Amino acid sequence: MPMHPRESDPAVPDPADPAPEGAVSPPREDLPPSGGPAGTGPDTDAEPGPDAAGGPAPAEDEYTAELKELEDRWRRALADLDNLRKRHVKELERERLTERSRTAAAFLPVLDNLELALSHAGSDPGAIVEGVQAVRDQAVNVLELLGYPRHAETGVAFDPARHEVVGVAHDPDAAPGTVVEVLRPGYGDGERQLRPAAVTVAKRE
Repeated sequence: MPMHPRESDPAVPDPADPAPEGAVSPPREDLPPSGGPAGTGPDTDAEPGPDAAGGPAPAEDEYTAELKELEDRWRRALADLDNLRKRHVKELERERLTERSRTAAAFLPVLDNLELALSHAGSDPGAIVEGVQAVRDQAVNVLELLGYPRHAETGVAFDPARHEVVGVAHDPDAAPGTVVEVLRPGYGDGERQLRPAAVTVAKRE
């Protein structure tokens, strides 16, 4: 029988042959996806490592600097407070010494007059009495100048803030509750009182 020639099968391209011009080459399975080695592609969700930013976060640096500044200011404030306390103690002691010296100096004339009265004790006894009274008045005046006036009034109403009752007496001429006798004068008023006056008060009927 005559043999009819068979239509030839389409030629199977050889992978080694170059692809014709304009043809699209199929993807090769032995090549990894673009952007990295096989099995690793670009991961946009991955966060950068600690070294990616080049060091600690700016917020942490700012916090540390502010903390150091506050600590320095706190230490300086403590040092200033300690210096102020020491200076206050020195000034207070200096004021005490100054006031003590001023008070003592105010009584020097009183001592001078007492010595002068004693030096004339043998000449005239009457002059001694007058001299002692003058010295007493001078001492009372010094205390008043220092802020401690003398209180030795009689006939005034009893005041517990200025008087200390040491006895009662029946005096028909005095109103009940009034001072009839001062046994020991008082000096000063209110918070600046050295001592109250010791008095005898008229008895109430």
